[in-house]
Amino acid sequence: MNNLIAAIPVVDWLLEPLQYGFLIRAILVSAFVGLVCAVLSCYITLKGWSLMGDAVSHSVVPGVVVAYALNIPFAVGAFVFGFGSIVAIGYIKSNTRLKEDAVIGVIFTGFFAFGLVLQTKIPSSIDLFHILFGNVLGISDGDIVQTLIAGTITLAVILLRRRDLLLFCFDSNHAKAIGLNTQFMYYTLLSVLALTIVTALQTVGIILVIAMLVTPGSIAYLLSDRFDRMLIISVISSVFSCVMGTYLSYHLDISTGGSIVVLLTFLFLVTIVLAPKYGILVQNWRRNSQAVLNEAEGTDNF
Repeated sequence: MNNLIAAIPVVDWLLEPLQYGFLIRAILVSAFVGLVCAVLSCYITLKGWSLMGDAVSHSVVPGVVVAYALNIPFAVGAFVFGFGSIVAIGYIKSNTRLKEDAVIGVIFTGFFAFGLVLQTKIPSSIDLFHILFGNVLGISDGDIVQTLIAGTITLAVILLRRRDLLLFCFDSNHAKAIGLNTQFMYYTLLSVLALTIVTALQTVGIILVIAMLVTPGSIAYLLSDRFDRMLIISVISSVFSCVMGTYLSYHLDISTGGSIVVLLTFLFLVTIVLAPKYGILVQNWRRNSQAVLNEAEGTDNF
């Protein structure tokens, strides 16, 4: 009975936000976005493309501004400019002596700055803060539809090409050796990356979407050596952070996108320390044990 009484505040804490329709929508949309980002995050982590995700996310800014100015779905403009940045990066990297990181840095800052210029010169009702940091609590029905379409396409493409994408991310040289069109897989992965950023745009915004694309996969990578388990762990950590982050934003009156990412980062920090195989504590224990063993062997030899 005492346990039941003690649990009542928790139940109230969970049920109170569900009185509001906009919060229910925010929780459901956030969970869906968390699912999409988590799945792609595993591939991005294996491929080491966190910087590429950063580039594409910043490059969609002018597309959002142009889309609103032309009164077309923002997802269309965001995807066009996001994919355009990918093509620009690939072309410059292939035709100059510049390394990929330098090309990425130039392109994404250039696109982002161009978006800021357009936002100040083109009359619109766009709130730059919402573009950068998301506004899932105020998401419209039209934006929800765009998010669901973009996310569903992303999941479908990954599902259909999951084995090829996994091989490409894990060992692109081997993929090429067995006849896989690695150039096609390169643009396929970058295309779904652009779509995923479009999916998460309204939830966490351009700035925080990188955390959603990198952190879940990083958590899973520290906890498992098998890709199927990585996917499960990544999805659980991401969806949990999205749902509980939305709850925390309501109860604490803080930014929803920021709350989601902070919670996800907290899980990442805990994983770094406590991961059973690759955590800091385990690694230190192994080093200390090895040092003691070496010292004991040295004493025996002496």
